[in-house]
Amino acid sequence: MLDHMQLAHEALPGDPIVYWGGPVQPERGFVVHRAPGGWDSTMELEPDLFVTTARDVLGAIGEGRGPREFLVMLGYAGWAAGQLESEILHNSWLNTPMSHNVLFGVPPAQRWTAATRLLGLDPSQLASDAGHA
Repeated sequence: MLDHMQLAHEALPGDPIVYWGGPVQPERGFVVHRAPGGWDSTMELEPDLFVTTARDVLGAIGEGRGPREFLVMLGYAGWAAGQLESEILHNSWLNTPMSHNVLFGVPPAQRWTAATRLLGLDPSQLASDAGHA
């Protein structure tokens, strides 16, 4: 991706994954990271968690002067007015506390299980059908 964007990446740490964030505007990128840095278009999501939409953070990561903990995503998911709220009311979502460790310290294939365990749930005990008790 950095080659395509003509950005240096000699100091890129390891072989990071570029995630698919959703079907809307897949050409648009987002970097979720720790450490505020001085990059353009950075918004604080909560203390020590940020999202940056400008390409300067990618250049900094490629040159080894960017955040050490980051996730790069292309595209996003969108909802119509009231749709997300309706999905939450119909138990379509599990909401957990935010965890820096789950985001940045747990391997991708294990993140869903780790996040579910934050609720004190064993994912193997979850039913595939939603409902109300």
